[in-house]
Amino acid sequence: MAASMTDQPFVYTANPGRVLFGFGTREKAAEEARLLGAGQVLVLTTPHQAKLGDEMLDRLGRLGSGLFSEAAMHTPVSVTEKALAHLQETGADCLLAAGGGSTTGLAKALALRTGLPQIALPTTYAGSEMTPILGQTENGVKTTQRTLKVLPQTVIYDVELTMGLPAGLTLTSGINAMAHAAEALYAENRNPIIDQMSETGIKALFAALPVLQDKPQDREARWQALYGAWMCGVALGSVGMALHHKICHTLGGSFDLPHAETHTVMLAHTAAFNAPAARQLDRLGELLAGQPMGEAIFDLVAACGGPTSLAGLGLTEADLDKAADLAVANPYFNPRPFNRADIRALLQQAYAGQRPQTGARQGG
Repeated sequence: MAASMTDQPFVYTANPGRVLFGFGTREKAAEEARLLGAGQVLVLTTPHQAKLGDEMLDRLGRLGSGLFSEAAMHTPVSVTEKALAHLQETGADCLLAAGGGSTTGLAKALALRTGLPQIALPTTYAGSEMTPILGQTENGVKTTQRTLKVLPQTVIYDVELTMGLPAGLTLTSGINAMAHAAEALYAENRNPIIDQMSETGIKALFAALPVLQDKPQDREARWQALYGAWMCGVALGSVGMALHHKICHTLGGSFDLPHAETHTVMLAHTAAFNAPAARQLDRLGELLAGQPMGEAIFDLVAACGGPTSLAGLGLTEADLDKAADLAVANPYFNPRPFNRADIRALLQQAYAGQRPQTGARQGG
């Protein structure tokens, strides 16, 4: 517990949900569907993971009503509407999302519209499965909302499904998860319970990710990474987010940058910027790597060969002004005050892939 909170009252509200964690736990999918009272289950995946969708249909047996394998990044409303039509044709009364954040997002969007229960079977470290948050993209704008209507009833963490994650995706998905916990540590409504979960998640991922770059089949490291992602997901779903997520949603929704990679580039910079108002970040960074968190994250990503610049993700320098305008639109909480010049400078630094300096003034 952070010392500054020892004399502070707090409120902790636990989100409802059932979690299965281990190796081979996807074998329990049909049993879990029955516990939810399901008669027919529609399986959702991205095109890339349609094979896993077919496997889960086989495991569901008579409960399986079909497969929709067109989930897409940033949850486009157009894809949701297509999936909704397919869902209505099958008559399914339960959803099973097998995949990463894109697939989980589609299941949430369908649940919001239909009220159907969800089973999430994560294959990455995205963490969305533990949150009552839905982000959707329409007409080039990504919006988010928080409601228990989109929280999955059951999450099945099967470590075996992460064993084949490529090194690059392992890293970016893991840093994406760490971003959730990093912002939870300075959230407006943070509390010591979520602080503990956030620190546990970050520590687990910080230790596991370098190991998995060299030994992607290391079972202990895979277990630790997925466990850490679970803790980070709980943090994301329990408290509010701030500057980091606002910027990443802007870059993803309006410029179509890849989700996890964008979080991976931006986390070092937003952590460094917020550190003067969120000392617990640097305290944790010093514990993990002997340096402030922003620099620790940047060095970890660079050492593992991950993306360190927005330019490398496809953003152009001409996009930076618009991105800064969008990122400061609509007031929202952040522990350190900022203005447009701060954000424009921060984006410039991330665009160029410069190593951040904790607490440096970003703009005028």
